[in-house]
Amino acid sequence: MLEFTGERLIPDHVDRDLWNEHFARYSFAARLARKKRVLDLACGAGYGSAELAKVALSVHAIDISVQAIEEACRRYSAPNLTFLACSAQSTPFPDASFDLIVAFEVIEHLADWPALLTEARRLLAHGGQLIISTPNKAFYTETRKLAGPNPFHAHEFDFAEFRQALANHFCSVTLFLQNHVSAIAFQPEHPHPAAELAVEPTTPDPESSHFFLAVCALSAQTGAPLYVYLPATANVLKEREAHIAKLEAELAQKDEWLSRLKLDHAALLESHHALEDKYALTVEWGKKLDEQVAALGKQIEEMHAAAVETVAGYEAKVAELEDDIAARAAAAARNEARLEGELAAKVAELASCVKLLQEAEALTEERTRWAQSLNARISELEATLAAAGNSRWIRLGRKLGVGPQLPS
Repeated sequence: MLEFTGERLIPDHVDRDLWNEHFARYSFAARLARKKRVLDLACGAGYGSAELAKVALSVHAIDISVQAIEEACRRYSAPNLTFLACSAQSTPFPDASFDLIVAFEVIEHLADWPALLTEARRLLAHGGQLIISTPNKAFYTETRKLAGPNPFHAHEFDFAEFRQALANHFCSVTLFLQNHVSAIAFQPEHPHPAAELAVEPTTPDPESSHFFLAVCALSAQTGAPLYVYLPATANVLKEREAHIAKLEAELAQKDEWLSRLKLDHAALLESHHALEDKYALTVEWGKKLDEQVAALGKQIEEMHAAAVETVAGYEAKVAELEDDIAARAAAAARNEARLEGELAAKVAELASCVKLLQEAEALTEERTRWAQSLNARISELEATLAAAGNSRWIRLGRKLGVGPQLPS
């Protein structure tokens, strides 16, 4: 289901005046659509296309919105009615395909609006007509003074510009002014097909017109009669009464809102006074706090000065200790160097003693081996001497006085 956003009209989602305003244009076009091939450019929800299909030979209705086309297909169906999603500035139809083209309230939505007129001219068959409408820029701007510009409009036209734009593409342009008008109707008790219209002569005023509607063709046209669309709901007094009732209801609702706003305002004032009292207390507390902060600041400055003095004393003492440590370190270094020298001398002396000891040990080992060898020789000689002493021949020689005298 499409939602009414203001971009396109959705049946049953707008008030009767707005509906009649749009539907009247299709009623105007239906008079020229009998037995013709019709193209509805920017058909929206399709309500106008369905109206044209009642009298036309065929109706092709297009819209750039896929959702709008889906809604139109859901709502309306006829053997001679076809809906298609495509751009109004570039359609898939061959040249000269249509006898009547309608383009209601679409040209102002297009930045490249000349392309719409060029495409419509291409699609018109010989003797065909384009019916196109757009809001009067001056009147429309005035009515939207509070709401602001329509966000869906890319280019709006005044009367002279609209006429010139159409004349640039079509050699025959007949312009109509569309307005809401008041009328007095005398309707017979029993339905009657005939109707008479009495129109008071007036001078048309394009500048104050609500909408411009033009019938354009590639060749001369004949006849441009006044056309009045009288909707079944057109009862001005009844509509005014309904409108007044609606306004009264809105006024009552606004009065209720105003009462609520007054109560809210009173509550806000009370809250404001409470906040003012709280603010005054806060200011007083702030002043006291400032005094405390000032006192603390002074105390901190004094403490800082004392701390600076203490730090200076500490730094002097540290410097003194550092100097003492340096002196002690230098003395320790000198003592260490002296001790290292003495130790080196002792080590050298010890190495010399070790060497002498090693040499003495070697000599002792050598003398020990010599003594051991000597002892072995002595033992050997003693054994030899003992053997000699025990020899019979030696003893006989001694007895005879010819042998050696051996010690006993």
